Amino acid sequence: MTTETGGLFTGLEPIQTDSLLRLIQLAAEDDRPGKIDVGVGVYRTSNGATPILSAIKKAEKILWETQETKAYLGMSGDKKYAELLKPIVFGDDLAQMDGLIGLQTPGGCGALTLGFMLAKAANPATRVLVGTPTWANHPPVIRGAGLEIVEYDYYLKGETRIDFDAMMAAFDAARPGDVALLHGCCHNPTGADLDAGQWAKVRAKCAEKGIIPFVDIAYQGLGDGIDEDAEGLRGLVHACDEVIVAQSCDKNFGVYRDRVGCLFVKTGSEERAKVVNSHIMQIARTMWSMPPDHSAAAVRIILESDELRAEWLDELDMMRGRIVDLRKRIASSDPRLAYIADQKGMFSMMPLSPEQVEKLRIDHAIYMADSGRFNVCGMADEDVDRFCNAVLEAMDG
Repeated sequence: MTTETGGLFTGLEPIQTDSLLRLIQLAAEDDRPGKIDVGVGVYRTSNGATPILSAIKKAEKILWETQETKAYLGMSGDKKYAELLKPIVFGDDLAQMDGLIGLQTPGGCGALTLGFMLAKAANPATRVLVGTPTWANHPPVIRGAGLEIVEYDYYLKGETRIDFDAMMAAFDAARPGDVALLHGCCHNPTGADLDAGQWAKVRAKCAEKGIIPFVDIAYQGLGDGIDEDAEGLRGLVHACDEVIVAQSCDKNFGVYRDRVGCLFVKTGSEERAKVVNSHIMQIARTMWSMPPDHSAAAVRIILESDELRAEWLDELDMMRGRIVDLRKRIASSDPRLAYIADQKGMFSMMPLSPEQVEKLRIDHAIYMADSGRFNVCGMADEDVDRFCNAVLEAMDG
């Protein structure tokens, strides 16, 4: 028996909910008509729906018709899924390199957690260079793995540009063996991606200083295209002996709630890959033992079929086209928002204070993160003008 003063849980202190999760809850509780929720990170069509891709539906039908058992696949999950993703992420040539490991994970978050715990196991003194702002869950995942974070300014919100000098200064001060967290494309939350020249300097600095790139690529295909969005990552793989990659299919295959991703590690040699893989398997065993199969199987079926692969790529092109068009439309509403047209992917940051963001929630039922981060494709076409007008009203006070 436990008492109120001596129970197991009596020492626990309340934890403040993640700000984005709080935002989702606030939006869900708001029953005002015309509500606009651009806080949650899902793709929406012109009528505001988040669809299941036709290619996924067809793959799921094939899976339903042909799957004969629900027996465990093992800790590696669907091995063919990981192999078929390699050329998508790395290109045909790099996908064949020696010492490249791929392991199915529960979403990109699972890949991030597994990758950082691998870094901790390899070197407990590893530090992680993190450009701010970054995705809200990056720091908790890194700290949860027991790693030290070294922050630097990545984006200057007031000037709507990357602070590349600060980034290079942080890399200059790095120690050999430090890990650098990098967004492969479609930077979340800013939409501000490195250009080709900046990527070249980053990979040269990583190679020079012995920094291990850890690339989070969760939106491949939603910026400029499948291959174009992976150019920075592929350049790092060419230049560096060791690279860690957390990949997600949640966004570009539209399987958000099913959570499927992959951890890739370039180890440098087949012999080292065996050792690294054994550690990855042991860590995965303690977290989820064996990953869920459904969406990994659906993605595998798509990538195995020339017809379904082409259909998926067409649907991905359509999603990317809508994002680009929405960016142009928002940017054209006022010169102060022109920068949005030059950014990539689902997210950008409005030049708003937390107080202005709160006023948008109160006065207009518009929900975005306190930082001003918003989902460009999070609203229906009919809501875009009202959204822009409300933002401009907030900016003008």
